[in-house]
Amino acid sequence: MIKFRVIFQTSRKLVIELENQGSFYTKLPYTILVNGKAWMESNRVVETIDGLKPDTEYEVTVKNKEDGSESVWLRTNFEYVTLNIREFGAKGDGETDDTLAIQAAISCCPKNSRVLVPEGIYKVSSLFLKSHITLELAEGAVLSAFTEREKFAILPGMIESWDEKEEYNLGTWEGNPLDMFSAIITGVGVTDVVITGKGTIDGGATYKNWWHNFRRIIGAYRPRMIFLNHCKRITLHQFTTNNSPAWNIHPYFSEDLRFIHLDIRNPKISPNTDGMDPESCKNVEIVGTHFSVGDDCIALKSGKKYMGKRYKQPCENIEIRQCCMKDGHGSITLGSEMAAGVRNVRVKDCLFLNTDRGLRIKTRRGRGNDAVIDQIIFENIYMDQVLSPFVINSFYWDCDPDGHTEYVASKKPLPVDERTPFIKKLSFRNIEAHNCHVCGAFIYGLPEAKIEEINMENISIDYAANPTPAFPAMMAGVDKQVKTGIFISNVKCLTTKNVKIFGQDGPKWQVDGVDFWEGEEKNGREIPDNRGM
Repeated sequence: MIKFRVIFQTSRKLVIELENQGSFYTKLPYTILVNGKAWMESNRVVETIDGLKPDTEYEVTVKNKEDGSESVWLRTNFEYVTLNIREFGAKGDGETDDTLAIQAAISCCPKNSRVLVPEGIYKVSSLFLKSHITLELAEGAVLSAFTEREKFAILPGMIESWDEKEEYNLGTWEGNPLDMFSAIITGVGVTDVVITGKGTIDGGATYKNWWHNFRRIIGAYRPRMIFLNHCKRITLHQFTTNNSPAWNIHPYFSEDLRFIHLDIRNPKISPNTDGMDPESCKNVEIVGTHFSVGDDCIALKSGKKYMGKRYKQPCENIEIRQCCMKDGHGSITLGSEMAAGVRNVRVKDCLFLNTDRGLRIKTRRGRGNDAVIDQIIFENIYMDQVLSPFVINSFYWDCDPDGHTEYVASKKPLPVDERTPFIKKLSFRNIEAHNCHVCGAFIYGLPEAKIEEINMENISIDYAANPTPAFPAMMAGVDKQVKTGIFISNVKCLTTKNVKIFGQDGPKWQVDGVDFWEGEEKNGREIPDNRGM
């Protein structure tokens, strides 16, 4: 029998997730009925049912041709009032600056109520959220951002308290407290907010404005599409983002976050346009979301050394499931700004398509001994045309002035001290990676602080017929590769079971500096058992 559960609801929508029906897309199309009436058809594992009424009971049925049907009863949420932004003076004509009218509606919205953005193109700079409201972008509604810098406020990176003993951090860029332009939608210290709807947020970025000379700082760092600073219980649902000036969605020191059934898009050639970057956040769920971006699809971060040492807030308790990652540099990336660590991450039932790397861990000496990566699980993942499915790089050289120094680049063991990062337990199971180009896996730990444990089980890797050579990792001393097998260096304990590699050039396994290796893939290699030392 087909099984599903309701994973999210508002006063007018609900989201279902089917069980054991595939990854992102279902094996068979299915029909949704509401009160016995055919409502819609879908082939998505996670789907949204729209057009419901507040505080109303509904029977929802899901069925397909082979697995029968299942029904549940539920009541939609209570809603007090809806504030239509048109009644506050918004024009939606694609020319008028509608920022003030929309902001007025948000600021006036009472608890348990909705701000409605109806169909139209609304020119805006920055909108600031308020607690306990729902902001809904109706189908055909576009929040179209201006691109003139003078229209955006600047969020200072750091403001000292009057006695200079404490500080207030607002702006940030790549792990440091730096001045940034306010996001198109900005939330600072808000709780219990939902942003939902079939509409679009368009950042308007091109190489004629925000992306032109993108390394040059003019006034402040580029805005995000959505920035959530010290927020709690926030849900983003259903809408589309396009053409972000920088990272699309940036939650920052926030908790209890849900990102459901979103569509996050940026051109493949756009700079620093990550899809989603939870930074020093905890209790984060990302489900049913489609990514096609110009940088990493999802990057989990926790700041560079100053922020990591001062606040010691790791990125933790993250679940990513039923998502589709396309076209970015990394499907799921940890780091490189992760000085407070990343832990307890589970990625399952996802598609990785046409990305440069599948799993991508970026760390380096200097991140500090709080920069611990631990309890990372990837399972039930399907990859196609991913250049390098597994990349763990402990010598990442980009993003920092000292990245090319001997201290970062040296492959010789150096003293373990307060600057040394650590990678602990990683598990990869039930993964198919087809049409790879560069390598099956490139895993390089620090010689003085080896990766503690890697488990690889039920993994199948094959290669493209006409592969494109590329660098497997951004680190010194590595040449371009093509169709190489699995390279692993500096690991304490490696466990492999049913890891299959087909069509590589050269050896399937290149293993060095591994203290203990258990698995039939070892094939008689002399790896000493040092676990008792």
